[in-house]
Amino acid sequence: MKKLLLGLIVLSSALSTKSQTVYVQGGVNLANISNNTAGQTSDRNTLTTFNAGVLARFGISPVFDLESGLLLTGHGSKSVTYFTSSTQDNYVKAKFNPYYVELPLNALVKFPLAKSAHLFVSAGPYVAIGVGGKSKLESRFGGATTESTSTIKFSKDDPTTTAQEGAAYDRLKRFDYGANFGAGIDFGSAMIKLGYGLGLAKINSTQTNNNADDKNKYRTWSISVGIPLGK
Repeated sequence: MKKLLLGLIVLSSALSTKSQTVYVQGGVNLANISNNTAGQTSDRNTLTTFNAGVLARFGISPVFDLESGLLLTGHGSKSVTYFTSSTQDNYVKAKFNPYYVELPLNALVKFPLAKSAHLFVSAGPYVAIGVGGKSKLESRFGGATTESTSTIKFSKDDPTTTAQEGAAYDRLKRFDYGANFGAGIDFGSAMIKLGYGLGLAKINSTQTNNNADDKNKYRTWSISVGIPLGK
């Protein structure tokens, strides 16, 4: 994963010299995590957070282009784990909102709509590093409720070793990777984008096998607006 990160940095740096469009982006993320019937999390709900950053398009051709840059993007979920059949007692609710600096590299295909506007679709890999965030827990056992808020700690442990740190929604792997998919309309003076981030790495620090099943990976929809600089 570190080799992929280095490769994307080198490629995006090399292409940046040909950049014709640099734009700032900001928007809303609708974040969640994946789950399956074998997962410990019984229920998970969408968490509203944000994305913001600077991206560049390299002007390769009128039909095809590449896009890269840096984004500060929020992930997470509102998750619930029930320990008995009751939904009123014996549960742990977690609202966790980690922030990552993300480096995407997207390929775009463009379809003209008018003289200064076009529709585009995009897809490509991303790598990201955790930089902060908060986790709020609510526990209820035997009728007694406790609440706590903590700063998210990102594990520096090697996930391929057996010496793992404790698993919790406030203790996550520092590095994430996955694939982005998107579509939007570029009006020339602004663009509107709909995106979907498909996380491929399990987020908890003790989870070493990303392929064993499909639980506890980021799943994030985004709606963003981009404004080109210098226009």
